Amino acid sequence: MMKLPSKLLASFALALAAILAATAIPGAAQNAAPAAEQLLYLPIYSHIYYGELDRKGQPNDKLLSVHVSIRNTDMRNSIKVMYARYYDTDGKLLKEYLATPRTIPPLGTAELFVPRSDASGGSGANFLIAWKADAGVNPPLAEAIHTEFEVGRTLIFTTQGQPIKAR
Repeated sequence: MMKLPSKLLASFALALAAILAATAIPGAAQNAAPAAEQLLYLPIYSHIYYGELDRKGQPNDKLLSVHVSIRNTDMRNSIKVMYARYYDTDGKLLKEYLATPRTIPPLGTAELFVPRSDASGGSGANFLIAWKADAGVNPPLAEAIHTEFEVGRTLIFTTQGQPIKAR
């Protein structure tokens, strides 16, 4: 077994700690007040830009797959996801991900998937997720896990939904 230098191990440990801290659930989400319904805005990246600009002044882009997870954090009550609408960078509705409302039991999860081959959303895509319950419950946690796996390189990051006001 190869022994790594202690400076390299320390750098790796610091990088891992920074990643874990950046993906931790914010304190506000952990202590959110009970609610009977909300509209959540979840940012999605069907691709990200990287590298240098090409001769036309455009950056390189990398397509990503996205796994959306809507988690009922209430231990006693179900919630009902009324809709999960996927919008592109320009705010155009691309797809309704639920044909009918979906009930999520206590501590259950609903999952949606945007395949890597679907570049229609762009770098500013998003989901609007509407949910409701019969009484005040712990609000659900909506997250998107963005991934790209290649030999020798893996890209993974998350985004979290935020409640917004419907107008």
